Amino acid sequence: MTINFKATRRELQGSSASRRLRRAGQVPGIIYGGGQDATPVALDHNDLFHLLKKEAFHSSLLTAELADGKETVVLRNTQWHPYKQQVLHIDFQRIDAKQAIHIKVPLHFVNGEISPAVKLSGCLISHVMTEVDIKCLPGDLPEYITVDLSTLEEGHALHVSHLPLPKGVELVHHGEGDPVVVSAQQNQAAAIDEEASEADAPSAAPAA
Repeated sequence: MTINFKATRRELQGSSASRRLRRAGQVPGIIYGGGQDATPVALDHNDLFHLLKKEAFHSSLLTAELADGKETVVLRNTQWHPYKQQVLHIDFQRIDAKQAIHIKVPLHFVNGEISPAVKLSGCLISHVMTEVDIKCLPGDLPEYITVDLSTLEEGHALHVSHLPLPKGVELVHHGEGDPVVVSAQQNQAAAIDEEASEADAPSAAPAA
């Protein structure tokens, strides 16, 4: 998936120039990498703000439309105001179609409601991870990775090694072991209520 956005080159740099841009409803940014010089750019704040609400904008190939051409990029960093809903600065990295990229992609969990853990055991499903680091060529970049929970049972978990990876995609795992992605545990509140109900139930009368 490719998302397009408009950007303009900016000549003036520095904190004063950036403040003027922000007052004018613009966001200063930069496009770097790809063996080229970094390109300072400016984007419309309202347009960017709405794009940042889209999950795909954070994990897809993006096309920056400049006056003199287009750049294929990925989002690398967004700086927000400490307490305002305002983007202060944004970084994009150029992409070479022949060079593998390292990026985070979201996990989409499906069929949890029909899993034995939920349907038969009344468990709660805990999403320990919501995204993973992957490495792949730009043409193989998935928008997300689907995690099927239809066979998940009580007390069990799915680990990073269980994730179904699309062709050409490999995980970038930091640290040791096989981290848990999602687990199914008994609903403690429900268990306590059930125990309380059993304790409050009248005992059977003794036989005559």
